[in-house]
Amino acid sequence: MIFNAETRSMKFVPFLISSAVTILLIVVFNTRWGLAPALGEFLSPQHGFWQNAEPVDRDFGQDLQLPGLKDPAEIYLDDRLVPHIFAGNDDDVYYLQGYMHAKFRLWQMEFQTYAAAGRISELIGPKAINYDREKRRLGMGYAAEKAVVEMEKDPVSKAEADAYTAGVNAYITNLKESELPIEYKLLGYRPELWSNLKTALFLKFMSLDLAGSENDFEFTNLRSILGYTTFNKMFPVSQDSLDPIVPVDTVTRVPRIKVKAPAGSDSAYLHSTDTVSVHAVSKPDKDNGSNNWAVSGIKTKSGSPILCNDPHLGLHLPSLWYEMQISCPSFNAYGATFPGAPGVVIGFNDSCAFGFTNAMRDVRDYYEITFRDDSRKEYWYNKQWVATDFRYEHIIQKDTSEYIDTVAYTVFGPVMYDKSFSGNRKTNDKYYAVRWKAHDPGNELMIFNGLDHAKNYTDYQEAVKWLHTPGQNAIFACKNGDIAICDQGEFPAKWKRQGDFVMPGTDSSYQWQGMIPQSENPFMYNPERGFVSSANQYPVNPATSPYYLGGEYPNYRGLMINRYLGQMNEIGIEDMMKMQTDTYNPLAGMAKPVFLKNIDTTDLTANESKYYEMLKDWDQRCEAESKGASIFKITWDSLKAIVWDDDLAKAGMPGFYPYNSTLLEGILRDSTYEFLDDIRTPEKESLKQDLTLAFRRAAGTCKNLDREGKLTWSKFRATRIEHLANLDPFSRLDIDNGGGEFSINAMKIDHGPSWRMIVQLTKNTEAYGIYPGGQSGNPGSPYYDNFIDNWVNGKYYPLWMMAKEEETDKRVKAIIRITKL
Repeated sequence: MIFNAETRSMKFVPFLISSAVTILLIVVFNTRWGLAPALGEFLSPQHGFWQNAEPVDRDFGQDLQLPGLKDPAEIYLDDRLVPHIFAGNDDDVYYLQGYMHAKFRLWQMEFQTYAAAGRISELIGPKAINYDREKRRLGMGYAAEKAVVEMEKDPVSKAEADAYTAGVNAYITNLKESELPIEYKLLGYRPELWSNLKTALFLKFMSLDLAGSENDFEFTNLRSILGYTTFNKMFPVSQDSLDPIVPVDTVTRVPRIKVKAPAGSDSAYLHSTDTVSVHAVSKPDKDNGSNNWAVSGIKTKSGSPILCNDPHLGLHLPSLWYEMQISCPSFNAYGATFPGAPGVVIGFNDSCAFGFTNAMRDVRDYYEITFRDDSRKEYWYNKQWVATDFRYEHIIQKDTSEYIDTVAYTVFGPVMYDKSFSGNRKTNDKYYAVRWKAHDPGNELMIFNGLDHAKNYTDYQEAVKWLHTPGQNAIFACKNGDIAICDQGEFPAKWKRQGDFVMPGTDSSYQWQGMIPQSENPFMYNPERGFVSSANQYPVNPATSPYYLGGEYPNYRGLMINRYLGQMNEIGIEDMMKMQTDTYNPLAGMAKPVFLKNIDTTDLTANESKYYEMLKDWDQRCEAESKGASIFKITWDSLKAIVWDDDLAKAGMPGFYPYNSTLLEGILRDSTYEFLDDIRTPEKESLKQDLTLAFRRAAGTCKNLDREGKLTWSKFRATRIEHLANLDPFSRLDIDNGGGEFSINAMKIDHGPSWRMIVQLTKNTEAYGIYPGGQSGNPGSPYYDNFIDNWVNGKYYPLWMMAKEEETDKRVKAIIRITKL
């Protein structure tokens, strides 16, 4: 079901009836949730789902008296329901930010903390027990508790977090049953009071989501079965088409840590034949990443810097982001915020703009632990038996008994997988502890505080030092003309291939040998080329880096961004909009000539020839109506299967394909690339044979899709923006949009640009942005998904940094005036 802003409220009552029937049918017939709401309460005219209908012309203005506020304050809601908060001090501005987050996104922000803490079983019962156990055993709660200690040590972050928490709770304590978000009514529970721990849990949830590559167990099995030499060719540590964040010709600094592989690691680790029987319940999307770039005034029409950012994350409703302005005497910031945490995350203030992309570093490793016996009370470490610590995880399961999970903690971290838990695998007779950088003390809240207050490059440098995990490429531009980028985080100093496979945990020799000093993190400041950029590619050339970088680094978006920016001058806002929504597929641009040269057309059928001509005529752009984009994608995927399936079948890991760059560079470099041969046949297959077979298989698929009207790119991919609880009636499905996995406009089925922002730092800042959702978390609101159509069409909204004197501006649609109770 899709409702636009104009029709949603008028049709919301029948929409809710339909939704309720749909959801209840799902409940009866093998629901995703496994429970039904209490029908009496759910259908109650006074308190039930009817109360979630929101009139199109609802007046959000009101006068409030709230406890804990220090000074009178105002919140101006504009015509897109973006709040502009004006308060007399920092504490009040964070208090009111918490209040507004709760007012419009309460269920979303709390549900995400349930997910982070491993508490979903409380809502849906035993079906979620594996998910909950995995999050608890990863140490999400343990990490968040440490973060709260650090947060509350610092008077600035403590005051900020306390004020935010008080604001959320001011809304919750006055929330009437009829005003509960509909998801609470469907699932039959009420919100808890907020706490600083919940804020920490949310931030750790983001650390997990942005954790980069996480393939230790899969890599271990591939290495053990195929051999290290073959593995190294399938998953190389560099790329031919390398264009790192800090260019190749930049001078490398002398490392202060001299990393050294343990004695015997060649045989005991790199060439080990040990396999593992573990498979994660859930993993972050490997394509969680982003684009960002900042252009110096020497390359712009205005003579002022322009900063652009578009984080690529999972697409959901309600959206991950909530747009707002927060203003008080010490700072004035605007941008995308996280419901669940204070501050502006990606945005700008009166002096500068800032943003992030994922650094992709591997900061999560696994160690095999040897316990003395099944009691797990002692483990072997450094030639002695060491006492184990235990953490008892009490998992409440709705409508059934509590599950107590006893998790062993070692010097490395929690034992995530053991005989009682191996993720989605049924058997496992070994013990694996996880060492995750997010377990270490840190106060990431302070980076947003620092950037929101920043006035210059020095302030930016001080702010980014607070970011330990997750590692990010923090980009910056300032009205004085400065631009900069830093590959920021507290990264372990590793030797080559350390952490790619499960490591021995019987002594300290395989532990991290220290953290890379802040001064050695790659950065650029006012480069001669006139721009800085990142798109999740390698931060530096891995061949010259003194530390092993680990992780997976997609390179094609970065190549295109640097190519465009290198060629452009007299850049304006419109140029940046065009770049952010660019659909050109650079992988196809390199691969298609190889395809056309090697596909044998002599014996193609008429149908196959038709699709060959479509592929030949395709302009390498992933536009919504393109059939060529679909034909190339299907052919590429078919080629991957033909090239890799024989080796992966030997390892018992079908579908776990190497990086796309590995295959492309292999066939570009050598037409007799060794993996083209199918090891299951006596014949030695060639590139021409493999590509012809791949295309003919693809043509058959294309014929069927064409007949069904699903060969155009948007129909083939079928982008969807799911509700967080996977409720289709509250989702937007089958969205007709362009972009692709390798395009700057990086779109997948349920993943893509979650916030597009462009900021030109002229005297009067000119900024534009959009995200695929809406300001309200209520599916019955006209503001629930009203940005999506413009986002699909590559349009932007002006980001209005309001001045308080503009309260009579026609864009102001409602005013909330707040005084102390």
